[in-house]
Amino acid sequence: MEGIEHILWNGQPLAYIIRSETQPQETTFVTPSDFTQQVGFVVYPAGSQIPRHVHCPVERHISGTSEVLLVRRGSCEADFYNEELALVTSRKLGTGDILVIVAGGHGFRMLQDTVLVEVKQGPYTGLGERRRF
Repeated sequence: MEGIEHILWNGQPLAYIIRSETQPQETTFVTPSDFTQQVGFVVYPAGSQIPRHVHCPVERHISGTSEVLLVRRGSCEADFYNEELALVTSRKLGTGDILVIVAGGHGFRMLQDTVLVEVKQGPYTGLGERRRF
């Protein structure tokens, strides 16, 4: 899909960047169905509905933590690192861009005053969940 960039290392995804101008015409998921974080666009025509529902308990086993970041305001530069902690590439992110981080390491430099909305799996224990390098 146009407006979506895949950040890869050795053919494996590290992250997906969904640019603010991305406007799908139909329901489209950016992440594969086997990823622990599902990110996509669900498109509905005017007048349609989502029927009432609840989500049934499903036991899942997750290793690692994926993150989704929405640049609400401002801009930053994101650095992407492979599993050996070597820099793979950097990308500028602006207001409205969405970043889905699925593997490797990452870091950010704020180019302007910036507000990021972060979504990740919980609960957050704070016990060795991240390692700085």
